[in-house]
Amino acid sequence: MGGGGSALRVCADHRGGINWLSLSPDGQRLLTGSEDGTARLWSTADGQCCALLQGHESYVTFCQLEDEAAFTCSADCTIRKWDVLTGQCLQVFRGHTSIVNRILVANNQLFSSSYDRTARAWSVDKGQVAREFRGHRNCVLTLAYSAPQDLPGAPCTEEAVARGLLVTGSTDGTAKVWQVASGCCHQTLRGHTGAVLCLVLATPGHTAFTGSTDATVRAWDILSGQQLRVFQEHQGSVICLELVNRHVYSGSADRTVKCWLADTGERVRTFAAHRHSVSALKYHAGTLFTGSGDARARAFDAQSGALRRVFRGHAFIINCIQVGAPALSGGPWLVERGRARLRLCLGGEVGSGRARQQRYPAGSASPGPRPAGLSLSHQAAWAFTAHAEARAAAGPRQGGACTYVTP
Repeated sequence: MGGGGSALRVCADHRGGINWLSLSPDGQRLLTGSEDGTARLWSTADGQCCALLQGHESYVTFCQLEDEAAFTCSADCTIRKWDVLTGQCLQVFRGHTSIVNRILVANNQLFSSSYDRTARAWSVDKGQVAREFRGHRNCVLTLAYSAPQDLPGAPCTEEAVARGLLVTGSTDGTAKVWQVASGCCHQTLRGHTGAVLCLVLATPGHTAFTGSTDATVRAWDILSGQQLRVFQEHQGSVICLELVNRHVYSGSADRTVKCWLADTGERVRTFAAHRHSVSALKYHAGTLFTGSGDARARAFDAQSGALRRVFRGHAFIINCIQVGAPALSGGPWLVERGRARLRLCLGGEVGSGRARQQRYPAGSASPGPRPAGLSLSHQAAWAFTAHAEARAAAGPRQGGACTYVTP
């Protein structure tokens, strides 16, 4: 079984659980979005808080950090853009009529998904809605963008994909493919019999993989809408997906991770060391990192399936793992978020914090925690995990935290 370690540095500034983490492209800053309605920027070199981003009127659901700007979305139905040097709010994006679930900044465009059953594309500079994607019959949970250069296809499709395609997954059991240029629905991907909780795109190319509460993973051609294959050995909801080197990794409520050949659907390996639902995945350099409802993060040898290390200390579910660039202080890192502390760990040791359980939208049909949504870019060297504790607990909320650990 895997070993563990202890944290070396602790910071505690948030007054509510942390719902998301995002690392800057240069690896020097970390952005956290919290239940306390604020976001914070941290230096990855020393763990110090660099800026406090205040303005949202409810909890922050998601955040994304770019080189020159930070983006946050909230249960107050808005998205905000922030200056990363001053912490000043530069723009407020208004238009959604319910909780904004996820945002994605790509190709100089801002995309968002919401519990109001829509997705939207925004002008990053003007803060105005450029396109509204309306057609789902329930919450839009997850989204992914495929740029035009990643979409080789027949000449007849060139106009349709001139500004790329947006793919959305919903609790209505479908995924939809949208033409960003026109806002029209290009294809509706039907086949799942439960909510679509997660999706990843193969880029370059035009294949999408979706995971659902119906316990299957499905592969689709997003240009034609054709279902290519079904991966169906899980015994519970598929909560998270990772696509690396033509292998699909799926984490499930059945307490396992399965590795599949993307091109054939053949199951290659099952990772079965978890005591609860597998809620987060990330692959890096031959290591598969997992987060689970048993409050543990784990590192597996992706080829052999052997468990290398168990990261202990959290009290509740881990719902997100991200990978980024090496820190100034060296080494790959595992970052975990919880409610109590920010810990920085060096020398191959692991830190931990308390965790917050993720809420799930009413009527969404998921038997387990709402997945955290997946980053489209695999960056390389640090691994980060995120968690959440139940909002419905009695008594006052406790402070939020992030944890940095080395894999």
